[in-house]
Amino acid sequence: MSGDNKIWIFDTTLRDGEQALRASLSQKQKIQLAHAIARLKVDVMEVGFPVSSPGDFDSVQRIAREVKGPVICGLARAVAADIEACGEALKDAERRRIHTFIATSPLHLQYKLRKTLAQASEQAVAAIKLASRYTDDIEFSCEDAGRTPIDDLCWIIERAINAGATTINIPDTVGYTIPNEFAAIISTLRNKVPNIDKARLSVHCHNDLGLAVANSISAIQAGARQIECTVNGIGERAGNCSLEEVAMIINTRKDIFAPLYTDIKTTEIYRSSHLVSQICNMPIQPNKAIVGENAFAHSSGIHQDGVLKAQNTYEIMAPEQVGIRQNELNLTSRSGRHVIQHRLAELGYTKDDYDLEAVYKSFVALADQKGRVFDYDLEALVFFENMQEQNDYYALEFLSSSTHTGHIASATVGLRCGDQLFTEAATGNGPVEAAFSAIARISKLQIKMVDFNLQAKGSGEDALGQVDIIAEHEGRRFHGAGLATDIVRSSVLAYVHVLNMIQRAQTIDAHKHAQKHTREHAREKNTLKIAAGDQQ
Repeated sequence: MSGDNKIWIFDTTLRDGEQALRASLSQKQKIQLAHAIARLKVDVMEVGFPVSSPGDFDSVQRIAREVKGPVICGLARAVAADIEACGEALKDAERRRIHTFIATSPLHLQYKLRKTLAQASEQAVAAIKLASRYTDDIEFSCEDAGRTPIDDLCWIIERAINAGATTINIPDTVGYTIPNEFAAIISTLRNKVPNIDKARLSVHCHNDLGLAVANSISAIQAGARQIECTVNGIGERAGNCSLEEVAMIINTRKDIFAPLYTDIKTTEIYRSSHLVSQICNMPIQPNKAIVGENAFAHSSGIHQDGVLKAQNTYEIMAPEQVGIRQNELNLTSRSGRHVIQHRLAELGYTKDDYDLEAVYKSFVALADQKGRVFDYDLEALVFFENMQEQNDYYALEFLSSSTHTGHIASATVGLRCGDQLFTEAATGNGPVEAAFSAIARISKLQIKMVDFNLQAKGSGEDALGQVDIIAEHEGRRFHGAGLATDIVRSSVLAYVHVLNMIQRAQTIDAHKHAQKHTREHAREKNTLKIAAGDQQ
């Protein structure tokens, strides 16, 4: 397998990326991201760690059922319960993979696992054989491979392939290695592991020293044929290898990498990148390669003059290659549903990506406020429409706020809770604080504000204001987002979004508790029945 020219792209945004977020994603958000990442034409999508929680299991199961195209993968430690949870969660997938792992470095073996390499090897072999009951696509990872002696790596990998592993992953778990060192590991494995031709070699690099992309590129030049990465490079600590960067390196430098190629649909990169940024509440730094707002901006007079004369003087890629379009001013309150649908189709959205009636209603309201609507406004409306759940318990009915220089601000809020409308007024140092206080009185929930972030979506004085907040309730963190031309309103919408996230979590917890009580009651009845039978 290692001789193929195709570089497999293994996306782990929803697993390695998601576990590094400050607040967990809802199932709907995960589904939305999964569909967007699938449109990138990734080969494998690692979507969760099913045994870690009932919520993660349910999300993996639903993605396995609904998302078509990529191989759907679940992560499992080399433990029977993990493998079984993965197998069950993935059983309805069009194509499935179980990814199991165990640490192999002396440091991890001694202090984390308290095992010998031989014991870890036995555990890995047993896990791989168990996984083969559920699928013939099995990936095995040697955790902390970058700090594992090469002979130890060769030995355990040979055993893993003999047990049935079809992909062997070499993670630089703590981002420790440098490119020539990491490439040498791959070359040695290809030369010294006798059955390496029966598996695809993969790499999973972290960015602690800023070398995740460089190490991954060096690895494929040395013979690896799968890169594990995330959109925007999100992930543990300093993050993972960036999907958009490796894809565009291979695409742009065909003079070096041909005949190697990926199947990534590069025109989906920009939209997927910004969707991940929005949903995960992880802003993209302006100078981020490929997708940052400055990536195709030119401020130097010499550069501007050069680009006007010949684009490739200072641009090695065209913005259109990654899906960046010029914003067009062509939508007003007089634009009909058909025009909105047509424009969204041009921006890459399908009819299944949004509810046209809901988006159109928001569009008309925004167009009445702004007079003109840009592409970035329209995309923001789609994003926020998708964040709303059909069964939201809390909804903002009305908001009135006032502030005067030298005086305390006040706010009156009408909040619908289920089928009841409550109104409350409060004061504060500013209108946002006053509105938040009014909502807190209505909801009666103890919420601690951890982070508040405001950014403009678009440009100009009539740009939409997006507010993202991280709030803590009973030891758990929740992310809320709001969008409006008025900052106070967008702040309140973000707060209401948090309330709905909390309410949804409480409903799930109550359901789980009821299920547990039902199971315990059934066990008690069964025990009594058995005892009665014994007495007879």
